[in-house]
Amino acid sequence: MTQLTGSTALVTGSTSGIGRAIAETLARLGAHVIVSGRDSSRGDEVVSGIRADGGKADFVSADLSHAAGVHSLAEQATGVTGRVDVLVNNAGIYTFGPTAEATEADFDRMYNVNVKAPYLLVGELAPLMASRGTGAIVNVTTGAAVKGIPTGGLYGSSKAALDLLTKAWAAEFGPSGVRVNGVSPGPTYTPGTEAMGEGAIDSFATGIPASRVGEPHEIASAVAYLASTDASFVHGAVLAVDGGYAVV
Repeated sequence: MTQLTGSTALVTGSTSGIGRAIAETLARLGAHVIVSGRDSSRGDEVVSGIRADGGKADFVSADLSHAAGVHSLAEQATGVTGRVDVLVNNAGIYTFGPTAEATEADFDRMYNVNVKAPYLLVGELAPLMASRGTGAIVNVTTGAAVKGIPTGGLYGSSKAALDLLTKAWAAEFGPSGVRVNGVSPGPTYTPGTEAMGEGAIDSFATGIPASRVGEPHEIASAVAYLASTDASFVHGAVLAVDGGYAVV
């Protein structure tokens, strides 16, 4: 895969799980990675691991549940090396439950993190990429955005919005040299899915072509591909890395 040496990559929600795997993968390809999240101790651990492996990384604390936190992240991330060449919108909230049980606060928090935060980050960083004539944005979505899950209306709809934004941003920024694509993971082993309870995530593998749950590094490899010039002719795609979850 094409190296990312000399580039700076911001990965939101990268203190654990899929985001951490993405940060580590991009660092191994030579990118200076800006790790972000709410937990500074976990962030420092990820940064230390990347540096110990010979990579470059810094941590920027960020609360993406409100606009001020998003703007602060964009400003601080840009200040690390003077630019952001790759933006990975990975941070997200996923909760499931009946529509009637969701509160207005639940709705606002889900959409603030899953939709508004990426929207504001792209609004701030993509024009700067466009002014340089190059850049890559990868949005991490979900198979729940394309399937009707009885308890997944809130989460799935927020990620469906991100799927559409991926295509709209590709049309908007592609002519200026900024490629925008998405990766749609299926059921994946992460600390977050472990919290669902023992064996819960494994139940999602029943009946899918891969017959298993995915690993974070498998999602990270797809993100790295889309962030690299190997994908120079790929614009507006949402790549399913889900073991076939969305097609059965």
